[in-house]
Amino acid sequence: MKVWKSAYPWLVVVLLLFVWMFNYLDRQVIFSIFPLLQAELHISTVQLGLLGTSFLWVYAFSSPLAGHLADRFGSKRMICFSLLVWSLITLLTGHVRGYGQLVAMRSLMGISEACYLPAGLAMIAAYHGTRTRSRAVSLHYSGTYLGTVLGGTLGGWIGSRHGWRSVFNIFGGVGVLYAFLLMNLLRNPSAETQAEEPPVPGKGLKESASVILRTPGYRSLLTVFGIASICDWAIYTWFPLYLYERFHFSLTSAGFTATFWIRAGGFIGLLCGGFLADSWARRTARGRVWTQTVGLGLGAPCLIVSSVTGNVSLLCASMLLFGLGKGMYDGNTMPVLCEGIPPEMRATAFGFLNFAGTMLGGAVALIAGALKATIGLNGTFLGCGLLMLAAAGITAQIRMRPLSAEPI
Repeated sequence: MKVWKSAYPWLVVVLLLFVWMFNYLDRQVIFSIFPLLQAELHISTVQLGLLGTSFLWVYAFSSPLAGHLADRFGSKRMICFSLLVWSLITLLTGHVRGYGQLVAMRSLMGISEACYLPAGLAMIAAYHGTRTRSRAVSLHYSGTYLGTVLGGTLGGWIGSRHGWRSVFNIFGGVGVLYAFLLMNLLRNPSAETQAEEPPVPGKGLKESASVILRTPGYRSLLTVFGIASICDWAIYTWFPLYLYERFHFSLTSAGFTATFWIRAGGFIGLLCGGFLADSWARRTARGRVWTQTVGLGLGAPCLIVSSVTGNVSLLCASMLLFGLGKGMYDGNTMPVLCEGIPPEMRATAFGFLNFAGTMLGGAVALIAGALKATIGLNGTFLGCGLLMLAAAGITAQIRMRPLSAEPI
C-alpha cells in the first residue's frame, strides 16, 4: 500500500502525459498534411493560417472558464471530458466535405482541448510538492514533443500513403479507447494524497481573477508566456512548409525535420530543467525562475540562427539547442505559478496564461501567412527570436509570491 501510495503520483503524470501527447499530435498533424488538404479542398496559405487561428482563439476564450470549472468541480471530470470530446471531433474531422466544415471542427477542438491543460497541471501540482514538482511537470510536458513528432512524422507518412482522412480516423479511434482507460485509472487527489494543504472552498471566477491578476509576478509571467506562445505557434504552423519550400524536402522529411530536432532538444531540456530547477529551488527561492531565464537565453539566439542559415546541418543543430532551452522554460511555468497562486485557483490562473498565449499564437499564425509574400517565413522566425531575447530579460525580474505575503 505504501509503495502504491508513493508511486501513484508518478502514474498520474504518465497517464496525463499521453493525454497531452494526443493534444499536440492533433495540433501538428493538420499542418504536416497541408499539401494534401490544399490539393483536395483548394486551401490557400492564408486559409491554413486561419485554421490555426480559429482553433487557438476558441481555445483562448474557453481556457479561463475551463480552468475555473476544474477548480470548482474537480480535475478528473474535466480531463476525461476533454479527451473523449477531442477523440470524437478528431474522428469527425476525417469526414468533412469542405473548408467551412474543417474550420468548424478546428473551432470545436479548441473547446475540448481548453478543458485539459489547466486541469491536468493542477492535478499534477496537487500530487507533487515543491521537491518534485518541476520534474513531474517537465515529464508531463514531454508529451508536447512526442505528440508533435508523431503528428509531423506519422501524419505525413499515413497521409501520403492512405490519404489525409485516414490520419484523423486512426488518431480519433485511439483517443476514444484511451479515454475509457483513463476514466478507470485516474483519481482526484484526496486530503491524504495531496502534497500540500487541501484547497479552501473555491471562489467565483471574477473574484479569483482579481486575486490572480494582483498576485506579485503573475503579470510578468503572463507576458513571457504570451511571447513563448508566439514563438511556439509560428514554428508549429509554418516550419514544415518553410522546409518544404526553402530546402525542397519531401513532405515526410519536412514534417520530421521540423519537429524531431526541436522536440529531441526539448525532451532533454525538460528532463535537465526539471532536475536543475528542483535542485536550484532548494538553494534559492528563485531557482525555478533562473532555470527559465537560462532556457530562454539559450533558445533565442538559436532561433535567430535557424531563420537565417542555409546550411541544413547548422539548421538542425540550432533547432536542437532551441528546443533544449525551450524545454527548460516550459517545464517550470506551472511550478513558478504555484509559488504565488493558492491551490484552489491554479487551474484558473493557468487558464488565463492559456488565454493570453493562444490569442497571440492565433494572431501570429494568421499574420505570418498573410506576410509570407513580403517578409518571408524566415522573417517571422527572426522576429520571434528577438522577442524571445526580450522575454529572457523579463523572466529574470520575476519574483512570484502570494498576494498576502510581504516583500522580503
